[in-house]
Amino acid sequence: MDKRWNQLGELLVNYSLKIKPGERVMIAMVEPETYPLMYAIYENAIKADAFPQVQFLSEELNRLTLKHGTDEQIGWVPEVEMFGMEWADVYFGLRGAHNLDVFWDVPSDKLQNLRNAMGKVSTARWQKTRWMLLRVPNEALAHQAGVDVETITDMWFNACLLDWPEVSKEWYGWAEKLNKGRQVRLVGKGTDLAFSVEGRTWTVADGGGNMPDGEIATAPITSTLNGYVYFEFPGVLGGRLVHDIRLEWKDGKLVSATSSTNQDFLQAIVNTDPGASVLGEFAIGTNKEVTHFCKDILIDEKIGGTVHMALGRAYPKCGGKNQSAIHWDIVKDTRKEGQIFLDGELIFENGKVLL
Repeated sequence: MDKRWNQLGELLVNYSLKIKPGERVMIAMVEPETYPLMYAIYENAIKADAFPQVQFLSEELNRLTLKHGTDEQIGWVPEVEMFGMEWADVYFGLRGAHNLDVFWDVPSDKLQNLRNAMGKVSTARWQKTRWMLLRVPNEALAHQAGVDVETITDMWFNACLLDWPEVSKEWYGWAEKLNKGRQVRLVGKGTDLAFSVEGRTWTVADGGGNMPDGEIATAPITSTLNGYVYFEFPGVLGGRLVHDIRLEWKDGKLVSATSSTNQDFLQAIVNTDPGASVLGEFAIGTNKEVTHFCKDILIDEKIGGTVHMALGRAYPKCGGKNQSAIHWDIVKDTRKEGQIFLDGELIFENGKVLL
């Protein structure tokens, strides 16, 4: 087995989530390809005198539910998964290979119903556990990124196995300056969006969150959203690629949501509940080792020099108040065309932070 798996497992257990003796650790394997990382986390959790348990999940099994299940079965919130969030002190979600087109023939309303149920599980996860999500590199991820598997695997390990205390020093300096501002304006291709962050906190993802890590995030005051944003990269959710997303708000109300593909799915998501149509998160990607867009948000949102925004649920650690079963991160490529202003001062241009 590649020695980097154990190196990463040790980092995740001892640095990222700082697992203590006696803690209960849930490791959710999504697809068989995640076994090497599960093994490494399990071994290091045992060495830390913790109590790890392993759960298996799969998008292929979700397809069976969507194809043959009743509306009640599709919208059912899995009881064992929910109990796992009550039981666990620490949760690892290891996401593996699956065909992005696995739900190609599933109606959008059914898929949205399933994601709504899964959203309740994820809400319980961040409310009740110390958690981390990872997408494990493999042939499927390489195909999604349009590169070979060696390239994507090396990129992934390089982006995960950073000297996190050292690289995050600069990010904390940026966050300190950002926390003094009140009004944010993002300008770029098809974009002119403004909102207030007064009283909110910019937080640093320094290796203790998802892996690969690396972002600075806050929670907009949703009632102050004004303007429009266009996303160069497709939004990815539930195996659906939604291209050319354009969103527009007026005084916090979503007045337009369009895309060139899967328009019905986009409409279903923004109408999931009252909180799904506004932004719960705004963030800047800071990991310079993440260079390829992989069509997987756990990796793509960390691309250095990009920004991403999440429709739906806000994180309380940022001071966010927005509630929703949805938290859908979508990445905007600002590396060649993009500016961020804080209280009228230019602080970011074409992928570079100017603080």
